[in-house]
Amino acid sequence: MGWLQRLFGMEKPEDAQVNPEPTLVAENSSEGESIPIERVGLNGEYDQSGLAKRVALAFDEDSRFDDINTIYVAQLGSTVVLKGQVPDQDILNQLVEIAGGVSGATDVVTDEVAVG
Repeated sequence: MGWLQRLFGMEKPEDAQVNPEPTLVAENSSEGESIPIERVGLNGEYDQSGLAKRVALAFDEDSRFDDINTIYVAQLGSTVVLKGQVPDQDILNQLVEIAGGVSGATDVVTDEVAVG
């Protein structure tokens, strides 16, 4: 079971991207306004949990993390929050590096991750 399926109960949508171009949302404006990058979903649409889903997709796309099912991904604004347990510090460092590389992520918090 992949990260998106385990964390969000969804299969990878067709054409899903880790760093898609945001679409415009027309909100009381004829010109529309762009979506905040941390709220951009897998296909560029508005998604309240967009950043967390795109981080999960990035983990899905890296086979090094296929066997890890004890980490959960959340977001607080533009901060990615990792929770759970990892086998070793090296894997945690790799997860942090991948999560931090997703557009819209300004910080990655690992306070609630146990190592070992």
